[in-house]
Amino acid sequence: GATSIGACLVEQFAAQGAKVGFIDIDAAAGSTLASALAGARHAPLFVHADLTDIAALESAIEKVRQHFGPINALLNNAANDRRHTIEETTPETWDAGIAVNLKHQFFAARNVAPDMRKTGGGSIVNFGSLSWMLKQGGMPVYTTAKSAVQGLTRSLARDFGPFNIRVNTLVPGWVMTEKQLRLWVDDTARADIARGQCINQPVLAEHIARMALFLAADDSAMCTAQNFVVDGGWV
Repeated sequence: GATSIGACLVEQFAAQGAKVGFIDIDAAAGSTLASALAGARHAPLFVHADLTDIAALESAIEKVRQHFGPINALLNNAANDRRHTIEETTPETWDAGIAVNLKHQFFAARNVAPDMRKTGGGSIVNFGSLSWMLKQGGMPVYTTAKSAVQGLTRSLARDFGPFNIRVNTLVPGWVMTEKQLRLWVDDTARADIARGQCINQPVLAEHIARMALFLAADDSAMCTAQNFVVDGGWV
């Protein structure tokens, strides 16, 4: 939650008056964001943790719970779309990629589900990716993990549904974050985006946050096990 789309989620939810706890491995960026939003109706709580360490993740969630009370909305946003080839992928980098892009989503959801059961329901939003839908190469572990998010969403939606817990996948398009612009978006990429999207305008983090707000709110009370794609009409 400290940078990029995650930071925008924190900002937008805090602006709505939500009680926001967020986790990040980047302690400096997380502390800076929390300080910048300290004047919100409810000052966000930043917890420094590496969420690929499940014990650390669960400890961080517990700190949020102790600070704000039961958790009734979870945004599983963390990921790393580092490019990598098939040849350079090792068992160790495979496990690391699954850990940062998929594993934590399951364990965070499992951790907060009892809170949601006690309070009569809640919303879990797992973040997917357009990349595997477009058959994008050059990052096989990432695309595998992100395709699995939708299977996770649908299975959790079935298991949690009796308790009025909604589980959906939010699928961003190619979001023009600082990282993407710095590392990947060149003239060729811009041409691909222009050909692919029906609306030839940049997809911004704010567009993703607004869909997340809808999915976390009672407005989406009967939406579960679904994919909500925000991509300008690419797929």
